Amino acid sequence: MRQVVTFGRVLREAGLEVGSGRISDALHGLDAVELARRDDVYWTLRQTLVSRADDLAAFDRAFAAWFLRAPELAPPRAPHTDRPRPVGAASRDGTAEAGDLGSDADERAAGWSAEEVLRHKDFSEMAKEELAGLRRLMAELAAARPVRRSRRLRPNPRGRTLDLRRLVRASLATGGDPVERAFRSRVETHRKLIVLCDVSGSMEPYSRAILLFVHGLLESGRGVEAFAFGTRLTRLTDELSGPDPERALEEASKRVVDWSGGTRIGESLKAFNDLWGRRALSRGAVVTIVSDGWERENAATVGREMARLARCAYAVVWVNPLKGHPDYEPLAGGMRAALPFVDRFLPGHNLASLEDLAGVLAGIERRHAA
Repeated sequence: MRQVVTFGRVLREAGLEVGSGRISDALHGLDAVELARRDDVYWTLRQTLVSRADDLAAFDRAFAAWFLRAPELAPPRAPHTDRPRPVGAASRDGTAEAGDLGSDADERAAGWSAEEVLRHKDFSEMAKEELAGLRRLMAELAAARPVRRSRRLRPNPRGRTLDLRRLVRASLATGGDPVERAFRSRVETHRKLIVLCDVSGSMEPYSRAILLFVHGLLESGRGVEAFAFGTRLTRLTDELSGPDPERALEEASKRVVDWSGGTRIGESLKAFNDLWGRRALSRGAVVTIVSDGWERENAATVGREMARLARCAYAVVWVNPLKGHPDYEPLAGGMRAALPFVDRFLPGHNLASLEDLAGVLAGIERRHAA
């Protein structure tokens, strides 16, 4: 979802008229095709996002630059009498014309396939080098932040609220006649986002990948706080901040003394509520907890502290890497105790699941919303 929304912005910058309705049509269209097939993705986006023939060339360049990382090459298209052929495409008799870039296209197609494989590969099965290769994609996903409407009003020519001060000030130049009306509207700003990440032994295969995503969230702007917990709660906002994700992870691992140890979810949530909840950090925030829900102590504490947290937070999202497996059931005591107070329960085992998480965070709504 995030990639399509951002691609829409790219097209608007290129001069195409792409509104929210076309983005919605594109997302529905992509649900009906095989995303691993480049041609299917290309034609779905072209049919839903392009309304004028004059925009086809700009769309091709944008598609190649954004999805193929190849500004000079448009994707190969299926032969059809009324469809223009891109540079280097094969002619109808199967021969390539001058300027054939088939070898480059094959390489990029291989890159497309490799990236698609990594999107669905479980983090626990990834080598360190594969995980490092996803850092850029994670940073792009992390840019999707929950938003809220600010109480402050800003000048906006399309607003609905009259800006009386500006109206009166402008009327002085016309003898007191309000010739030009000035309007204001509320602006959107990032909602506070808090991430509590389980770094106990049972979460070790996933902790590094999740913290890379959290690092991207912290780099996306103000209003993000990061914590880790195992047997105790540790604030990692400062350690995970900075442009270098590898160094940030190294600093975080030094700070957390109980990394890959036991799990005390209830006591960690209590520590958060007692200290940071009293400072109103969680009030009005979207709180995201990343954990498999294994509690080695009393699960009732988890339920009690989750109830406290849910009363303060705008919404609570629980991300469980185990939920990505087909046979998963929330049987762990801590997970069962937490679920009644969770607004969104999502997997977090691969890049595709983090894309879904980014989409949920970008459009998060209040609890019990229809």
